[in-house]
Amino acid sequence: MKSTKQSLLLEGVTLTYPDGAGRLTALDGVGIEVPAGTLTAVVGPSGSGKSSLLAVAATLVTPDRGRVVVDGVETGTLSRSEKAELRRRRLGIVFQQPNLLASLTAVEQLELMAHVDGRRHRVAQVRERARELLDAVGLSGEAGRRPHQLSGGQRQRVGIARALMNDPAVLLVDEPTSALDHERGAAVLALLADLTRKTDTATVLVTHDRAGLAVADRVVGMADGRLGPDPDPDPDPEPGPGPA
Repeated sequence: MKSTKQSLLLEGVTLTYPDGAGRLTALDGVGIEVPAGTLTAVVGPSGSGKSSLLAVAATLVTPDRGRVVVDGVETGTLSRSEKAELRRRRLGIVFQQPNLLASLTAVEQLELMAHVDGRRHRVAQVRERARELLDAVGLSGEAGRRPHQLSGGQRQRVGIARALMNDPAVLLVDEPTSALDHERGAAVLALLADLTRKTDTATVLVTHDRAGLAVADRVVGMADGRLGPDPDPDPDPEPGPGPA
């Protein structure tokens, strides 16, 4: 069956911030399209504009100029409440730190997402969806555990499953391996790539670490607020995924 999900599109996006008497350019005419079912990695050093790119794509920040289209929706004319609804229903975000709620079990972290998206859901369907996603990220046996009972890699996997709970069209991932060792980081990236294709999601991953990026469909570089070709196109030897 052909997917109805569409891509993420940014065209001519410029974003500036006040900087003393002038303005600092965070994004300078950025353009990128990420088709459904593909993972695009954006690499670059701290301060290059990667976080600003994610913030604009997530409709959390409005650019000075340019178009942002999420799953076929032009976001430039949306009200604040309409953008919030778009984020709940069409966007998934995986943060650098999972920020799980300490009092909730792994399965409850996912169930909470379904209950705050503004739509009515049957409790049994929500629980089934949450358990399916935990199984997909290799945590079927950890559904009843709370964050302090999980490893760093397991918490990051819960964060990925949580971001996918409402079947988003676009998945935005911020430095998901920064707190993980090389082996666990590679396993998380391999998992993201696999889930991107299985769920037909348009995924953008931003990172300063090139390890494990052979799983991406495309790698682009970011420097001084501009996107360009991959600055280091020779892929690293692909490490074998380990437990995370």
